[in-house]
Amino acid sequence: MAEPDADSDRGSESARVYVRFKELFGGHKHYARSKRSRKTDAAESVPFGLGRDPKGVGDVLGALTSQLGWDSPLAQSELVSNWTELAGEETANHSSPVGIENGVLTVQCESTAWATQLRLMRVDIMTHIAVRYPEAGIESIRFLGPNVPTFKRGPRSVQGRGVRDTYG
Repeated sequence: MAEPDADSDRGSESARVYVRFKELFGGHKHYARSKRSRKTDAAESVPFGLGRDPKGVGDVLGALTSQLGWDSPLAQSELVSNWTELAGEETANHSSPVGIENGVLTVQCESTAWATQLRLMRVDIMTHIAVRYPEAGIESIRFLGPNVPTFKRGPRSVQGRGVRDTYG
């Protein structure tokens, strides 16, 4: 096959591509791929060199979780599972963590009195969280009271302003 002349056929895109590849690869029939050589440490190939010692499973898993960005979710789930140790047994009997969203730990309390008590203890609980679970990324805590029934929807709902005083 005759090589296209770049001067006579300037309008052909395929000819320009052919000439460009010929300049890049030297006009060889078979193109040798350049192997990417990785920089190797001289001690890496030595059987008992540095970096060749076996590592513990905890170290390997710790490096893997930090490399994959799982530190925060793992710390958050550990915080939720260890709520009893964090808040104390009596407090944990009357409250439970519901979830963590955008750095806010939401805790459901048994009564409004317990929610108020935990709001007063917020600084202590936040300090314990910051010390024991810094990777969790907890910035604040939200304490919820019990879910009380509402009559805004359902069979007992009233259209309009609702039940009012009927005395004149």
